[in-house]
Amino acid sequence: MAIDPILLERLVCPRHGFRLSEIRSALRCSAGHEYAVIEDVPILLDQGAQTLAVADASLRRATDGESSTTDPFYVETLGISESERLLVKERLRDGDSAFDPVVSFLVGATNGNAYRHLIGKLRDYPIPDLRLPRSNGEFLLDVGCNWGRWSLAAAKLGYIPIGIDPSLGAILAAKRAAARLGLNAKFVVGDARFLPFETGSFNVVFSYSVLQHFNRGDAAIAIKSIGRVLQVNGKSFIQMPTNLGVRCLYHQSRRRFRAARGFEVRYWSIPALRQLFTNYVGRTTFSVDCFFGIGLQATDQHLMPSGLAAIIRTSEFLRKASRLCSWMYYVADSVYVESTKVHAA
Repeated sequence: MAIDPILLERLVCPRHGFRLSEIRSALRCSAGHEYAVIEDVPILLDQGAQTLAVADASLRRATDGESSTTDPFYVETLGISESERLLVKERLRDGDSAFDPVVSFLVGATNGNAYRHLIGKLRDYPIPDLRLPRSNGEFLLDVGCNWGRWSLAAAKLGYIPIGIDPSLGAILAAKRAAARLGLNAKFVVGDARFLPFETGSFNVVFSYSVLQHFNRGDAAIAIKSIGRVLQVNGKSFIQMPTNLGVRCLYHQSRRRFRAARGFEVRYWSIPALRQLFTNYVGRTTFSVDCFFGIGLQATDQHLMPSGLAAIIRTSEFLRKASRLCSWMYYVADSVYVESTKVHAA
């Protein structure tokens, strides 16, 4: 076991917040809670109820002692369909190493419905532009990082990113992607509600397309945890969907505006987001992420058929117009909620 010392000094037990020490091939806190380490990645999940089935799968793999030689990609811990898991295993058996098959099959789950045509066909990492200023080594936490696209974008801007996600297979894919691209990023398996980091560990906390899947109670717990791990004057920059965007209204109408269930997206009003983030983080403002969908990235136009590329261009035009018409974030489909922590936790 060789956990990065910069990472280790920030880690705490997710149950009680006690510091962790390396014991043989595991981490242990002073209360005796022990956590497995797989391929130098700490598995810091509590044993309680999880928000996602992949977290339960990651816990099983961390505790059952099953050899990684039978499943080196930890496919059972990936948030993809069973048929897609079988295809990943086929790629592994066939020795298809042209591109990481895990990322190729996760792209639809992480990037959104507009990317479904790329599932299993992706041959390069679609690294987006992170709308944050360049950094000189500030620490950034990427909550729900999955295969690490935003962590890698942060590393390119000079941040020291630490990505956290409940999927062991996705985290190991993120680690492989960082190594392949020569970027400095660190990763942990954990739960957004119980962030296993020291209070005030991060200058920036980022999250994209994650908290939208949480029920209101779990979202509040996660945002409170984000506020705790931020330094005073640190910022959170969190993407959320709104309830008044054209595409968001379409999806709400398809389910007849009933309450979301399970992993379904929750659509938030701007006032509700303002109150939630102000209460648990601090002073809050909004900016437009995109229109006509969630997850549309200008950097990915070359990956899209002509119709989708035109939608992305239109979204970008409206996003830039929103800098002059600030009210437009009320009708965007996806917004960034930027909050500044002004008081110690």
